[in-house]
Amino acid sequence: MVHYQARLDTTFSALGDVTRRGVLERLAGSDASISDLADRFHMTLTGMKKHVRVLEQAGLVTTRKVGRVRTCKLGRRRLEEEAAWIEWHRRLWSARFDALDEMVEQLKRKEKADAKRKRG
Repeated sequence: MVHYQARLDTTFSALGDVTRRGVLERLAGSDASISDLADRFHMTLTGMKKHVRVLEQAGLVTTRKVGRVRTCKLGRRRLEEEAAWIEWHRRLWSARFDALDEMVEQLKRKEKADAKRKRG
């Protein structure tokens, strides 16, 4: 469980930044150099390298250096664990909201019944 939690923390932390999500969207189309990514996102090479490093640590991006150019591409991680965690919580909250809806409906029915008794 601890390994699983650490992996989720790393992934969600990586995905928690708009620039890093943008990098992943960009790499979904084709590989790109860090320079290209830095230009696209209007940031310094150093700033983009930091973002790419976070994505690499999460397994979402891989890089390869050929000469002076470091090329980035999507990693092999498929986010199954993260999707399962989200789905479990979605079901949990859906069940809680369904129960709340039912309670509200019961209260409405009770109010109507009480109002009819008071009038009658």
